[in-house]
Amino acid sequence: MSVVAHNGLRFLSVATALAIAGAGCSGERIVNTDEPPPTTRASTSAAPPKPPSSKHLVNAFDYVAHPQQAAVYYFTTPSGRWACAIVPRVKAGCQSATGWASGMGISGAPTSVPDASGVDSTPNAVVIERAGDAHFVVLDEPEFSLTATDPGSEAKRLDFNRILAAAGFRCNVQESGVSCMSESSGKGFTFSAQEFVPRYTEVPPEAP
Repeated sequence: MSVVAHNGLRFLSVATALAIAGAGCSGERIVNTDEPPPTTRASTSAAPPKPPSSKHLVNAFDYVAHPQQAAVYYFTTPSGRWACAIVPRVKAGCQSATGWASGMGISGAPTSVPDASGVDSTPNAVVIERAGDAHFVVLDEPEFSLTATDPGSEAKRLDFNRILAAAGFRCNVQESGVSCMSESSGKGFTFSAQEFVPRYTEVPPEAP
């Protein structure tokens, strides 16, 4: 009798252990089902930004000049109102093509900014550098005009919906205004006589 009872307890213990183990396995399957698959996080990552369009590019060599033995890419707008330049790997900027010292006459531009000596003065150019935001500056001399830096020479006109890209910068002229960008930072400016916007405006791919 005692042997049978002992065997019965042993069988009960084995059955209990199997039941507990089965319950534990079942619990693990439920937990694993709730775990997100490893590929879920990868699929939600943001797509890399698209590179700027290469359509409508002009030949940069048609715009290069060498004042003071350094290459600079100059252009004027179709209206002849603005003169702009790309200084390789340094900056791109624009100024008035005439009467540059008195300012640019852009609605929304600051009325004064510190000049090189820290004195507040009327800004007469807008600049985007390799890094940082676009900003207005006070020039001591007409830095973005080829005629001023190389008397007797004239900058080539950049027609509407054409893009001049050189040495880390790109600029274009559209009906909405003049726009330049640092390809390193993606920051830039767009301006016309009516407004200033601190971002680059790309030429639409469907533009003529």
